[in-house]
Amino acid sequence: MHAPAPCLMRPLLTAALVAALAGCTTVAPTATPVEASVVTKAVGYLPADAVPDSLALVPAPPAAGSAGFALDEQVSREARALRGTPRFAQAQRDAELGFPEGARQFSCAIGLDIDAQKTPALYRLLERSRIDASAATRSAKHQYQRARPFMVNDEPTCTPDDEEDLRKNGSYPSGHTSIGWAWALILSEIAPDRADAIQARGRNYGESRLVCNVHWQSDILEGRFMGAAAVARLHDNAAFNRDLLAARKEIAAARKAGATVNRDCAAEETVLKTRPASAL
Repeated sequence: MHAPAPCLMRPLLTAALVAALAGCTTVAPTATPVEASVVTKAVGYLPADAVPDSLALVPAPPAAGSAGFALDEQVSREARALRGTPRFAQAQRDAELGFPEGARQFSCAIGLDIDAQKTPALYRLLERSRIDASAATRSAKHQYQRARPFMVNDEPTCTPDDEEDLRKNGSYPSGHTSIGWAWALILSEIAPDRADAIQARGRNYGESRLVCNVHWQSDILEGRFMGAAAVARLHDNAAFNRDLLAARKEIAAARKAGATVNRDCAAEETVLKTRPASAL
């Protein structure tokens, strides 16, 4: 991804984090590239000086030979053992950040397909927040330039066409995970009755990067943290809050109209229960 240590998983977004990380409300005028080879014409909600600084917020990645890196390696081995299984195929699908498909990654979790015509505010909310959550990982990625698992173990990824770009882009923290966790937090506000399913999807969306052999566990954990930091800043942005309110109304209207999900959610849920045993 072109977005922008061992630790326990950060807790869900709290009011204190929102207050601490509040930023300004201007919208940046130019497009921002997102991790992997995805480039969007949309712009984020946050101007550059309001994007959380991952270099200031996350510790350095685990050093080679440390206990933290040993755990990263163990989880990576367990995740790579899932190659050839339905979970690996799901990780390949989860790698897609380009819209419109990227907008539908959480469709089963919210019980509704997200569509640019039928739910335009929600579609816009996810597309623009994707850019901000990706940008929140950038400074640490550039500083540490951490080698990705496939560069260390010389084993395949689930997205071979992305490998050339991924080699040039630091692994830590995970931009896909930051985006997925930001989406999970935002969608949990829009559909609180589905919050458990949405947050579970946010977790396994990040874990797909382990299965794909493109991220270490510590990348995933700090990616979640940066996703939460980005959402905290977004809550002080007027355009984001307008879209958030509009998206709530769209979801309510779509449900009232009997809208459903056009995919096999039972099968997806079963597949996503498979995870590396040591993953946090």
